[in-house]
Parts: sequence; C-alpha cells; structure tokens
Amino acid sequence: MKPSSFLVIGAGLAGAATAWRLAQRGHDVTVLERSEPANEMSSSHGSARIFRYAYADPFYVGLVKRTRPGWDELERAAAQTLISSGGCVDFGALRDPVGLAGVLEAQGVEHQLLSSTEAAARWPGIAFDSPVLWHEAAGVIDAESSVHAMLAQAVAHGARVRSDWTVARVEKTAHGYRARSTSGDTVEAERVVVAAGGWLPDLLSEIDLPQAFLEALPTFTVRQEQAYHFPYADSDAAGSWPTLISKSDQIQVYGLPGGRDADFRGQKIAEYNGGRAMPSAAHQDGRIDPRNRERVVAYVKEFLPGLVPEPYAETTCLFTNTPHEDFVIDGVDGITIVSPCSGHGAKFAPLVGEFAADLATGEGGVPDRFLVAASGVAA
Repeated sequence: MKPSSFLVIGAGLAGAATAWRLAQRGHDVTVLERSEPANEMSSSHGSARIFRYAYADPFYVGLVKRTRPGWDELERAAAQTLISSGGCVDFGALRDPVGLAGVLEAQGVEHQLLSSTEAAARWPGIAFDSPVLWHEAAGVIDAESSVHAMLAQAVAHGARVRSDWTVARVEKTAHGYRARSTSGDTVEAERVVVAAGGWLPDLLSEIDLPQAFLEALPTFTVRQEQAYHFPYADSDAAGSWPTLISKSDQIQVYGLPGGRDADFRGQKIAEYNGGRAMPSAAHQDGRIDPRNRERVVAYVKEFLPGLVPEPYAETTCLFTNTPHEDFVIDGVDGITIVSPCSGHGAKFAPLVGEFAADLATGEGGVPDRFLVAASGVAA
C-alpha cells in the first residue's frame, strides 16, 4: 500500500481539525485514534466547552477573532450549530474585569463593564463580588459534535479514520515514518502530526525525535479535572444563564450551561486546575476527589444562589498543562507536535488545525510563542 502523505495521531479537537485542514488542501491523510473520536477518556468529550474572547493577553483575544470564521465555515459545511450563544460574565478581584474590558476595547470586541448591582439585577442567580465584564459573543462549544463534524469534512476530502488503533511507537523509515500499534499493526507515511492530548507525555519517548528537540519541550502536566452539574433552582431559568469565570485569592471557577450530556437542566461548574496532577492520561481513574467537590459546593452556596447546591451529575476530564499556559505547535524532521492545551484550547480548534497544517506542510508558520523554545503567559 502506498504510504499516506500524513498520519495524524489523535482524533480529538486538535487532531480532527488538523486532519480536516490537511485533507481540505488535497493531502492524503490517515487519522489514528486509540479509542473512538471524542471518547469519554479524552479531553474533547461532551457537549460543553466555553467559547470566549476575554483574555488578559491581547495575543489570545486576537486569536479568538481569527478562529471564529473557521467555526462559521465548519457550521456551514456541517449544516449544524456547534457554538450556542449566551455570553459570558467575568468577575472577582483577581479576574480583573476592568483590565479585561480595556483589552477587549483595544481589540474592538463588543462588551460592557457593569457594576455588581447592575449585574445582579440582570442575573439574579449569581452573587457578584466585583465589577462585571459582559461580552455577548461568548457561548458554548459542542466539543463532541465538533470533532465529528471536522472528521466528516476530512473524510469527505479523502481522509481515513482508524479507531481502536493505539500507537505504541513511531519509527523512521527510508521514506518517512512508520507507526506501530500495540497489537503490531503498522501504517506508514511521509510525515506525522502528533495530537495525542494527555497521552502525549508517554508517547514522546516512543517517537524518533532528536534529543535536542525533546529537551526543548516544556514539561507537560496532565490533570484529572472534575466538573459538577448543579440544577437550576428555578427551572424557567434554563437557557438564560451565561457562562462565567470567577477568580479570587481562594478559588478560580468556571461555569457554563451543561449541554445535552447533562440534560440541559443545570450549570456545569468546576474549579480551574483543581484536579489531581498525573504523569499522563494513562493514570486517570475517573474518581472524584471529595475535597474538590466540597470546595465547589461551597462556592456555589456563596456565589450561585440560583443553583441548588447539590450536584446531580459529576464527571472528570483531562487538562494537559504547560508551565506558561501557552500552546505547543512545533516540529522537526517531518514530525509536528500539536498540544493546544492548559484548559483553554478548545475554542481555537479550527485555527489550530490551520497552524498545524501550515507547519506540517511547510506552507506557513505559527506564532513564535508556540514554538518549543518560546514562552508566554495566558490568562
């Protein structure tokens, strides 16, 4: 069999987006997924991820503006809504709503800066402890449907998706690379894109990469995050809640309408990076830490009186963090590493796919701060 032009390892949001963009450009693509696309053990499962513009760093605000047309393109191609509107509120002294408003103003993103009293009148289910930034263009991404939509577009352009194909090693060959599965199967390609999410730390040692490149990579820390679904105290409030991000010196919390995997009847609330640190996704156990649940329930009781402070559902997911919270999109010798991570990468999927395709094909570059020798700070 003639080798594919590209192997894409991982069929989460990053891998699916990369496969879509490569196949769209006419490249021959094979996607290798260790389980099923957007499976429950991955970082891209479920129907609720935040889409927002509010960052303290203008760099990321600019990237959100650049990625939105890609979402529009995907929704048109898939003939379905993948980002539901609803807006977002940012509050808490350490979240610095006033500073965020200044960044959005400079970037031309429509927003409002409200007093806590004004915001409480508008969203009585939330107890605000600071001025509040509101931007209406935020919403909720259906992550699972987005993965399937991007893979469908990749397949429509000739790509192949192979599920239940766990990559054990990637070896150099005379004409490119050979991926070998844990069962002994092999697939060859000229070039490889690795978008393995929380499995990346384990896989790096099994890929023929130069030692200097490996040593330049940041340390990846995988966390088993925990999220809880709290029912609305007033069932008529469903559909009227925004997404929210709150940061104090005690806890940083994010929340969003729960989506179909929570029956649309509650708000998904989680402590940002409050989960157990692990060497890789292989160490996840799906268990909820009772201490984390207690912290989040205490937050709901104090700041979210519009919710019943007893979760009706709970789940775990994976965050793959870099020390500086920037993404990694870089490569060497025909292998591209893609890790748009640190808990804020989902919203950028179409743009990440473009960046990865540009870099893997040599048709373009990526922002310098995503290269392995660079660093930055996201907020």
